[in-house]
Amino acid sequence: MSIYTLGIDVGSTASKCIMLQDGREIVSKSLIDVGAGTSGPARAIEAVLAGAGMTREDMTFTLATGYGRNSLEGIADAQMSELSCHAKGAAFLYPDVRTVIDIGGQDVKAMHIENGAMVNFQMNDKCAAGTGRFLDVMARVLEVRTDELGTLAAQSTKRVAISSTCTVFAESEVISQLAQGTDKRDIIKGIHYSVANRVSGLVNRIGVQDRVVMTGGVAQNKGIVSALEESLGHIIYTSPLTQYVGALGAALFAYQKALKMKQ
Repeated sequence: MSIYTLGIDVGSTASKCIMLQDGREIVSKSLIDVGAGTSGPARAIEAVLAGAGMTREDMTFTLATGYGRNSLEGIADAQMSELSCHAKGAAFLYPDVRTVIDIGGQDVKAMHIENGAMVNFQMNDKCAAGTGRFLDVMARVLEVRTDELGTLAAQSTKRVAISSTCTVFAESEVISQLAQGTDKRDIIKGIHYSVANRVSGLVNRIGVQDRVVMTGGVAQNKGIVSALEESLGHIIYTSPLTQYVGALGAALFAYQKALKMKQ
């Protein structure tokens, strides 16, 4: 009889959910663009169950991770750090991964992986610089959508230096560049390299090793990935499931716990 497990990643800006069958096959997945403190987590669970035509009672084990995991008490059977879950999910997708870079809505995490498990990490959660929130602010100032940043940066003919890593000061720099008539595309490219320099400093503290995998919503921005590759001197791999890696790891840990329950 199959074992169905649910992994829920409650981030600061989005809620992701994955259902696994027997710890191998992804049965259903969902993403709701609101996170902790909202209806997002409940809606993500509802959507993933509806996608599989199943109920919560059909789940052997449910595990929550992410910034808002504590909000799922009574819904999830257990909770786990997003660091462990991102490492687990990344190793499932890329078994030979050694370095994981996760850029979330409010923090940046760099993890060193050995044999599929995290052995060291560095984390920036004291400042919005380099995070998804930073890019949202920059996009708003530039009057473009966040999901357009990568495409626009690819059209740039030169890079404008954005020297400040502080969100408030960087915003002032961008406004100043716009006032001078600087092309938005060149400013965006400069923003991407500003993020890459900050993130690579964090990654270098744990010692970057191939293979390097990037997770989180920001990994969908090809401009950031390209700037980080140049800054680190390593190829960076991303998966179509990049936003679901934490939820995938949670579902995998849930499967391990489900097996122990059956022993």
